[in-house]
Parts: sequence; structure tokens; C-alpha cells
Amino acid sequence: MSYLAQIDAAAPAGRWPMVRAWLYKEPLPLFAELRANRPVLVLPELTFCTRHADCTLILRRHDVFGVDLYKPKQGDYWMAQDDTARHFREKSIMKAILDHEDLAPMRAWVGEETAARLKAAGGSIDYVRQIGRAVPAALVEHWFGFTGADPEKLIEWSYWNQQNAFHNQPFDAPGPVSPEDIEKNMSRGNVMMALFIGRLVAKRTIAVKLGSEAQDSISRLLRLVFCDSLKFNLKQLIFNVGGLLIGAVETTSHGTANALSFLMEDPARLAAAKAAADDPAKFDGFVFEALRFKPAFPYFFRTAHRPTVLAGGTEHATEVPVGTTVLAVAHSAMFDAAGFSDPDAFDPARDHSDCFTLGQGIHECLGRAIATVMMPEMVRQMLLLPGLKAIGPLDNQGTKVPQKWELGWG
Repeated sequence: MSYLAQIDAAAPAGRWPMVRAWLYKEPLPLFAELRANRPVLVLPELTFCTRHADCTLILRRHDVFGVDLYKPKQGDYWMAQDDTARHFREKSIMKAILDHEDLAPMRAWVGEETAARLKAAGGSIDYVRQIGRAVPAALVEHWFGFTGADPEKLIEWSYWNQQNAFHNQPFDAPGPVSPEDIEKNMSRGNVMMALFIGRLVAKRTIAVKLGSEAQDSISRLLRLVFCDSLKFNLKQLIFNVGGLLIGAVETTSHGTANALSFLMEDPARLAAAKAAADDPAKFDGFVFEALRFKPAFPYFFRTAHRPTVLAGGTEHATEVPVGTTVLAVAHSAMFDAAGFSDPDAFDPARDHSDCFTLGQGIHECLGRAIATVMMPEMVRQMLLLPGLKAIGPLDNQGTKVPQKWELGWG
């Protein structure tokens, strides 16, 4: 039976669990059938959208499709708001302090840090714990100013916030940790994180007042607070510094593990990537093309604010009512021939600027520029190892994110 025949034959309550399982186990055949025959799939829990045009509309029309489901998870943080004054101001501030001039030295630092950890590992490593999470945590400490932090705590705080915001929604499948315990772990960690950042800010405040010219993110933000020309206070500074950590660690671990595992699944693909690894300009496309095939976030969720027609102008046109949870299935959109030429081909030279890997619209990833150097450099360092091989499978341990992956080399 086709996917749609099985969906239609199932009881309404069983349809989304069935689609959700296919979404992770056999996504591309599922998406191809839906794009061709029912690009707007209406289910009792949500509406599932698979075309490039519709996914683009959903993510770019923030006035129509909002991030309402972020609000119970992230409170007053600007990311849980759409086109508000606070969102515009604070995202602009955070983008301004993450200077693009720092990208080249940041990439060099990531390469050196990854290579040093691999050398110390002596031939085998749990990629997720020792590289995927550890390197971005070290970057947060070194570049963002989290001096003296316990790396394990940084990883823990990022992990539970990401789990709660993106993988603990009403439409998610039950996992090894209950929704209530995920929220408790996040809340407990956020108290600890706020105390740590508060102490750090107090120390940096003294240094800045005494004339320090330090260029870490916290010191830069403090100077903006003290200039008193923006609606940006110490409480908002602490919120935003926490956001830098939360966004940096877990998403990097997930993205790099997915990209590396996809490259390693095919010997010819791996050989081509290895051959390009001496030249980052040629190599980076391998990582972002791998993430097109195996993205960390296969969909983005939004809430409809007013009745809107999706698949407009086609025989599949469907009006989405107010309050509907809509999934813009970006993984499918990146294989829609209407948006990507020869989408089924693995093409490292492809222009990835219109991919959905790091989001689109006003909620595009704040750290997009950093991610475009950090993720490929971490993967590149792995492929520079001689005889790299998987000792065990990439293991999610019942969650949606990589938890363990034993690799060996030499």
C-alpha cells in the first residue's frame, strides 16, 4: 500500500503517530508521495506541509504563522516573539556583538581545539560527548566569555533547554524522559545557569568599569547596557547570554553528527569528502549537502494566526484554520524540484544559501554565521584522521538527538 492509502485506512488517532515514525525512518519516499499527491496533509493534531513554496511561506510570513508554541517554553525571551520591538532590538544587538570579522580566527580555533582533543583520545572516541558537545562548549567558554565554567554543566543546560523547546511539544512522541521531568530538568538547570551568569556579569562589570577592553560577548554587552542609549538592561543581558549557550552546543552536536554519519554511510561519498578536506572552500559544501539529506531539524512548527490557503493555485489548495499547528517540513522542501534543481543528487557544489538547515525568515538561527564555519571545521578534522571508521551505530537512545557514537581511526 502507498503511504497515503495506509494513512487513510488508519483510525484518525493513529495517523500522526504513523506519519511521525516514517518521518524519521523513511522520510524521502514519504515526502515524494506527499508532495505529488497531498502536499498539505491535514491530521487531527496538526497540518503537515511538504512543498518548498508552502514551507517558505510559513517560515517567512511570521504575521500569519507565529511561534506561539515557543512561549510556554521560553517565556519573555525574544525568540518566543514574532515581529515585536523587543525581538527586533535584542536580536539586532546579539548579531552585532557576534562580529563576522571573528569568523576566520574562530574557525582556526575550532580546528585546533578539535584536533587537540582527537590527538588526546588516542585512536577512539565517543564523538557526541567528546567532540560534538565538548568543542562548542569550549567555544562558548573561550569566545563568548563563559570563563571558568564547568563544561559538563554548559552541555547539560543547553541540552535540557533544547529538549524542552523543540522536542517536548504536545505532538511529540513519548521518550525515555517524561515531559514533566524534561521541564523540571530545564527549570533546575536554568536557575543554576542564571546564578553562574550573574556572578560572571558581576565580575565583568567591575572590569569594564575599570576600563577593560576585553572583547568577549559579555563585556561587549555590558558596554551597551552602561551606555544607556538602548532599552537593554542587565536582566535582558543575562537572558541573551544564556541564549548564546543554549543555541550553540546541542544544535552543533546534532548537526555535525548527522553530517558526518551521512558522509560515512557511502564509501564513495566519504572518499570524495576526504579528498576535499585539505581545502575548506571545497569541503564545506559536503557538510551542508549532507545536512540537506539528514537535517538536525526535519521540520519547524508554527501556529496559524488567521485562515490561510496553502498549496494555493493548485488542485491541492487547502485552507488552514486559525489556531492550527502547522509543520513546515523543511526536509521535504529541500527535495522539491520546484526549489532545488536535481534534488535527489548529492551535489557539494550546490548553492546552499536557500536551504532550510539553519532556518529562514525572522527566526533564522542567530548563530548562522558561526555555524557555517564551526560545523564544517569539526567534521573536516574528523575526516583528516587516517582510517576513520564507526565502531558502533549513531545512537539516539530513544530521543530525537544523538547521544552516543563510538568512532575509531588509525
